[in-house]
Amino acid sequence: ESLRQARAMTGALGRLKPERKGVVDVYVVAIGLDSDGVFGRETAEAARVLASRYDAEGRVIVMANGKGAAGSATDPVVPDGNPDHLAQALGHVAELMNKQEDVLALFITTHGHWNTGLNYRDGERAGGNIAPARLAALLNEAGIKNRLVILSACFSGIFVPALQNESTITLTAASAEKPSFGCRAENDWTFFGDALMNQALRQPVPLPDAFAQARSLITKWEVASRLDPSNPQIDLGPQAIAWMDKIDAKIPRAAGQPKGMPAFGAPPPPPEKAKPAPFLTKP
Repeated sequence: ESLRQARAMTGALGRLKPERKGVVDVYVVAIGLDSDGVFGRETAEAARVLASRYDAEGRVIVMANGKGAAGSATDPVVPDGNPDHLAQALGHVAELMNKQEDVLALFITTHGHWNTGLNYRDGERAGGNIAPARLAALLNEAGIKNRLVILSACFSGIFVPALQNESTITLTAASAEKPSFGCRAENDWTFFGDALMNQALRQPVPLPDAFAQARSLITKWEVASRLDPSNPQIDLGPQAIAWMDKIDAKIPRAAGQPKGMPAFGAPPPPPEKAKPAPFLTKP
């Protein structure tokens, strides 16, 4: 398995196209850090949305655990979504891009924790977390200046202060104090992923407008479900507006169609079979 993964990662990095002179290219790095199927499915489709919106075909790498992000018939192995692969991807993209004009679109989806950050779990094989300071260090060490960071996870607002700089835009599924919703393993999307990636970013509208649409939709779903508001966050660095306008100029004029089962109103999972009671002995 280790050899298959090494080859998958090498192949994925090797297929990334170099930047084009005089063009503001967008490189998409999409990663699902938890092996629950919803995160793999969300990662794969979010990458397609970003590639279509920002003319990034050939400049996309998808990494995910579990079977959610199934590979193609010609390339069936998707690199694992783990911290080491994320660091490799960011480092390689930094070597290919023109750091003065090109943009990194980083999408991460997983469970989140109010204290430790983004959870990493590969089934029963490995686990851990990526703290805000660690993610900021990965980006800073790679020297990537223009960054669109989208974090689909509970409590992901804790990353905003660490990622803030003059040319970074950060979108999060929740504030630092709130969980987000829709992350059942059986889902195709989380609430945030569905509202922002699957619906709003498929529309021919600027990024801040898309975020406002997504936030309004999430609020509607949360009210209908009687859930505590997740309070998604947006943080725009003042110099990021210039590159944001340039990549928003790439947006297709025709809206795309949502894919997969909606996060809100999805049918409940099938009932679990009753498990036999464990045999107990007195101490």
